[in-house]
Amino acid sequence: MKLIKTFLLLLLAVCLSNCKNSSSETNKEPQEVKVEQHTDASGFNYETVTNDPTGLRLYTLDNGLKVYLGKNEEEPKIQTLIAVKAGSTYDPADNTGLAHYLEHMVFKGTDEIGTQDFEKEKVFLKEISDLYEQHKAETDPEKKQEIYKKIDEVSLEASKISIANEYDKLVNSLGAEGTNAFTSNEQTVYVNKIPSNELDKWLKVESERFSQVVLRLFHTELEAVYEEFNRGQDSDGRKQYFAVLEGLYPNHPYGTQSTIGKSEHLKNPSMEAINAYFDKYYVPNNMAVILVGDLDFDSTIKKVNEAFGGYESKEVTHPNFPKEPALTSPIKKEVYGPTAESVYVAFRTDGFGTKEETMVVLVDYILANSQAGLIDLDLNQKQMVQNASSFTNFDNDYGFHLLYGMPKEGQTLDEVKELLLGEIEKIKKGEFDDWLIDAVVNDLKLTRVRQFENASATAYQYLDAFIHFTDWKDRLTMLDDMKKITKQEVIDFANKHYGNNYVEVHKIKGEDKNIVKVENPGITPVELNRDKESVFIQEFKKIESPALQPKFIDYKTAIKSTKTNSGVSVSYIENENNDLFNLTIIFDLGIDNDKTLSVASGYFDYLGTDKYSAEELKKEFYKLGINYSINSSKDRTNVSISGLKENLDKGLILLEDLWKNAVADQEAYDKFVDQIAKGRQDGKTQKQNILWNGLLNYGKFGENSRLRNIYTINELKEINPQDLVNKIKELYTYKQRVFYYGKDVEAALASLDKNHTISGDLKEYPEKATYIEKETGGNVYFVDYDMVQSEMIFLAKGAEFDPKKMAASSLFNTYFGSGLSSIVFQEIRESKSLAYSAFSQYSMASEKGDSDYVYAYIGTQANKMPQAVDAMMDLMTNMPEAEEQFNQAKEATLKKIAAKRITKSNIFWSYENLKKRGIDYDNREEMYETIKNMTLADLKSFFNENIKGETYNVLVIGNKKDADMKALSKLGEVKEMDIDYLFNYEKKNEDIKL
Repeated sequence: MKLIKTFLLLLLAVCLSNCKNSSSETNKEPQEVKVEQHTDASGFNYETVTNDPTGLRLYTLDNGLKVYLGKNEEEPKIQTLIAVKAGSTYDPADNTGLAHYLEHMVFKGTDEIGTQDFEKEKVFLKEISDLYEQHKAETDPEKKQEIYKKIDEVSLEASKISIANEYDKLVNSLGAEGTNAFTSNEQTVYVNKIPSNELDKWLKVESERFSQVVLRLFHTELEAVYEEFNRGQDSDGRKQYFAVLEGLYPNHPYGTQSTIGKSEHLKNPSMEAINAYFDKYYVPNNMAVILVGDLDFDSTIKKVNEAFGGYESKEVTHPNFPKEPALTSPIKKEVYGPTAESVYVAFRTDGFGTKEETMVVLVDYILANSQAGLIDLDLNQKQMVQNASSFTNFDNDYGFHLLYGMPKEGQTLDEVKELLLGEIEKIKKGEFDDWLIDAVVNDLKLTRVRQFENASATAYQYLDAFIHFTDWKDRLTMLDDMKKITKQEVIDFANKHYGNNYVEVHKIKGEDKNIVKVENPGITPVELNRDKESVFIQEFKKIESPALQPKFIDYKTAIKSTKTNSGVSVSYIENENNDLFNLTIIFDLGIDNDKTLSVASGYFDYLGTDKYSAEELKKEFYKLGINYSINSSKDRTNVSISGLKENLDKGLILLEDLWKNAVADQEAYDKFVDQIAKGRQDGKTQKQNILWNGLLNYGKFGENSRLRNIYTINELKEINPQDLVNKIKELYTYKQRVFYYGKDVEAALASLDKNHTISGDLKEYPEKATYIEKETGGNVYFVDYDMVQSEMIFLAKGAEFDPKKMAASSLFNTYFGSGLSSIVFQEIRESKSLAYSAFSQYSMASEKGDSDYVYAYIGTQANKMPQAVDAMMDLMTNMPEAEEQFNQAKEATLKKIAAKRITKSNIFWSYENLKKRGIDYDNREEMYETIKNMTLADLKSFFNENIKGETYNVLVIGNKKDADMKALSKLGEVKEMDIDYLFNYEKKNEDIKL
């Protein structure tokens, strides 16, 4: 099932306790939905919507602040979002990137947070602000450089009074997770997920945080933002996406300016303009506090009012932008870069909350729903292209509908474009099944059930309603409105709105001539003062929060077990929340036992039976609201179905029919092999794939790795597809077990007994292939790639997995290497501005007998890499000791364990993972008690024993023209790696260049 598609958000689908227990969430008649007004016992007015499965209470405080409260008792946590109705669309044309840069600066504190003496500090900050205005106005490059040097000098003096990352330390001490923020066209949003017992302290911090902005540590953060800009330059997808926006919105800020901003604006900022933007838009009547989780409505709104009710409202005028003229002919654009070629075709639409949005979403899912859409079946299932799909996006003024595709070998982008447009033509001609509209609506309802089961997903749905000036009632009734749309209305709409009014953007493999490269500005490292504390944090630490006790799982009682009539073991957990199920037949047999399984399970997706064609089978599953899959990993093959419980039996009948009666198809197999070949070629162009798969596996295993143990394309061509079909059918004859999550276990067992019948003794699994982890040290593996930044991983093999280290490694990672308040982040980014992204961790092995690893990562522009390497290596050799920061990290780690709840199907899968490590109980209790008693000296001992003195394989991807190869040679013997060799697409010794 395809989730509602957006570039900004990936919504998790887990379960929520207050979701309605309805017998068929998708088929029941629409219930009356209306807004009702209420007043609670304390006099706070709020509105609700009848039959709202999320139970939203929407308050408006006297100062205009919107407060969205939703209850979810699944875990003792609260998803928090603080939203501002202002984003990059509102940036001044001569200060693009301002809203996004302000987002970064809101983490820097206030006159109370992040300072030792604000009265002294503000003198320096005023001087820095004035210097930036001079810098912005100056046109002579040498004079600008002199002013910048002065900014650097004064910034160093100011940093001696400031305290870096104090906000991050405050929320980290609460046990907050996911601390972050994001900016897009019309919104800036600040994110935390907190333990529910820490709500009071969180409100105290956020109330102070948003009361003002102090632009401290400005020039170092500016360099971090510029590194983010560089990452965008290295992303062909971002470039292609923005080219679409430029074509769709030539006169509107959606297309004339990007969120990250222009290079010349980032290098010439105005602190005065940033302060003015904050004062204009960061006001209560333009903001919302969104809280979804384990909360009490009446007490929470009182606390929110106490925290934010004193903010003064101001008149806010959101800018109006020129209306775009209609597109009357196709607009074609091209972007260049090293990644695989693709084409985007986009149509401009009306904005969020309009009737047109409802229709466009419906058309989108008729085209692509990951199962039975026209693109899914006509292009992907028939392997007419390498891959294709579509998605929608809606902002306040406009939206768009985008179709995209990647070509097969020898296929042109124009040919892919014509195939995509051909699917729209089918909608215009009514060439789609009559039942498809109802099936799409049911699919979207199931997606919504899953979203509303999750506190975070629900919070983001509330956010969309707020940002886009939309009533929550209208979001709830959108799918009911969609269900009323007729096939003829879809046809008429498509004919009216989908013509030659599109923008096409070709992503072409080649050199991008528009890359902006800048010199390393030579920033003097600023003081962090991690041993200092503001008065605010000293008082904050005195506040006592209600105790939150951890809860641990007794797996033996939480997971029930029985057997089928055939003797197959069934583990099960009942779904107490809704009518969705998941049934998985598990074979502890993976590609380590038989590498053919990965080919066979992939090929099986393109097959039909003697009764159904492959396309017809997909349609039958989609009609039922059932997903199926056959997936092979290194040590397991899962055959699964999921969806509506009432259709479990029908879905299992379909799955078993495919399993037993699949018909081999030589043409489909030939295309499948071609797809694998093209996928390998495309994968070689993806720098993250090269670094985190190719180089990382080579750094661990050398030549003999799972990644390299593959069939060549010629070997694949020699395989008889009937043998692959038999391989999947033969799974029936191997030892197996079942996991079921859902209601009515007896009905699920009855369906298994009827449809999944096993006869005879089941076979043992073939012996596994083994891969020996190599010792690390003394090697630098380098891949030459056309990019602005360089990225580097330091990799050291540690000792064999020992569960007794899990507590210390968890605390170490929090203190040292992961998160905004970690030592590595502070030193590499905050103090020295050497990278946008830098982290380190001690990674515990996932299986007993395997080795742990020490990782460190840096991504930065090439001319900063030598300095960044020195800084990272110094940290990995000499761990800074900061008692207060250790105590905060310890407190955060304990609170995260206390607030974590393992629920629903996750109980089973977490137990499976523990068993791989040789653990048959919930060891978090041991970890919790161990961490409680740990001292900084204990952590230093862990560092000395497991990290200090390690020898590293260094894995580097970057542009050889820019990389300092001499500096790299100091880290070990440099070997320039051929990408084909890394992935074993070609086995040639000469592919390693010394």
